[in-house]
Amino acid sequence: MMKHTIGLLFVGGLLLAALSACATSPSQIQGTYVSPSTYASYNCRAIVSERNRVVNKVNELSGTQQQKSTNDAVATGVGVVLFWPALFVLAAGSDLEPQIASLKGHYEALTAAGTEKGCF
Repeated sequence: MMKHTIGLLFVGGLLLAALSACATSPSQIQGTYVSPSTYASYNCRAIVSERNRVVNKVNELSGTQQQKSTNDAVATGVGVVLFWPALFVLAAGSDLEPQIASLKGHYEALTAAGTEKGCF
């Protein structure tokens, strides 16, 4: 009985750790606030150029983040249903959520600054 309880606690702990370690889907990541005044000295051409650069970087990182999110979901499913050591795969790769959130914040600030200056 004691071994069974310890085993259940161990598997439960692994499951909890696995679920909390899953990478967030890029569509669920909110931008961190960046003040539009950051770009007050930019002219329309510079705002559009920087905004395009940010969009390209967000798209690049989002592809990587989506793959990580998908891999984590698969590893969790396999780990919970078939083979708990698969849960250790969740630690592989890096979560790009902070970088994506920052870039999304810059995009929003650039859009606001561009709108304010009549660029869009």
